Amino acid sequence: MDKILIVGLGNYPKEYTNTRHNVGFKIIDELSNSLGIELSQSKFNGIYGSKNIGDKTIYLAKPYTLMNLSGEFIQPLMDYFKINLDNLLVICDDVDTSFGNIRVRKSGSSGGQNGLKSIINRLSSENFKRIRVGIGRPIPPKSMVDHVLSKFNQEELSILDKVTEKINNLIIDWINDTNFEKLMSKYN
Repeated sequence: MDKILIVGLGNYPKEYTNTRHNVGFKIIDELSNSLGIELSQSKFNGIYGSKNIGDKTIYLAKPYTLMNLSGEFIQPLMDYFKINLDNLLVICDDVDTSFGNIRVRKSGSSGGQNGLKSIINRLSSENFKRIRVGIGRPIPPKSMVDHVLSKFNQEELSILDKVTEKINNLIIDWINDTNFEKLMSKYN
């Protein structure tokens, strides 16, 4: 049975709920609801849940390590469950993509995203799938830190619901054996 690990990046303390930097957490929460996977297990300073879907075991996870240390959760979790690098999908925010857009990639650099940088360092590889969710750049005089830690407004949350639905559809297509390169063409 194939094992797939889907991880949403964010910062754990409750004060970061609904912030731009926590868009990965928000999408994992929605995916958890739509796939019926309860995030009730704890290991390696994070939470996860799993479910068999067809001939695959799907793991959904959120690290509680803070963004900059995400690899310290993902790498031991992958080792523990013996998950191949090919079956890792990471969802994170991206300031270089316009708000409401997504970028789907099979591999690549961190692009300055500290969570991806940590994962790349711990796995010694850039060769894992990722979905980067656009949160846009800050409008001066707002700093980058203030921007990524700011909360979404109601209009943005409404747009984010549509983005989340799109990502859910992409992930379900992938679970159902759609080639990832086809998904990149369809969803980018």
